[in-house]
Amino acid sequence: MNTGDNIFQKGLKVLEITGLIIISIATVIAIGQEVWVMVVNEKVALSDLLLLFIYLEVITMIGIYYQKNMLPVRFPIYIAIVALARYIILGSKELNPWDMLGIGTTLLVLTIAVFLVRLGHVKYPYEEDK
Repeated sequence: MNTGDNIFQKGLKVLEITGLIIISIATVIAIGQEVWVMVVNEKVALSDLLLLFIYLEVITMIGIYYQKNMLPVRFPIYIAIVALARYIILGSKELNPWDMLGIGTTLLVLTIAVFLVRLGHVKYPYEEDK
């Protein structure tokens, strides 16, 4: 490799770590804000817990990305599933039947996607997973 490529790769690594730090800090701040809202309201709703779960998934995703230098496809899908469940819980009274059917179908497709990704990973593991 020449020096230019090496400098470029190091620069990308610095940007990557900086991005991870910014996302981590923003997620921790968001968790603190959500906990503060629950304390002020003196009430914890299911939608609050699901939002905290989404934040936890983001932190887990950051940790895995930092450790393995790759992002498992399943984690963003998990986040999408929880986000859709939270959306249904928050807006179930305002949603019409077609919206509910669309969201339910999306949840089913995402769940099948997680199953297929997991099945593929078990049947055809990466070389370092064997």
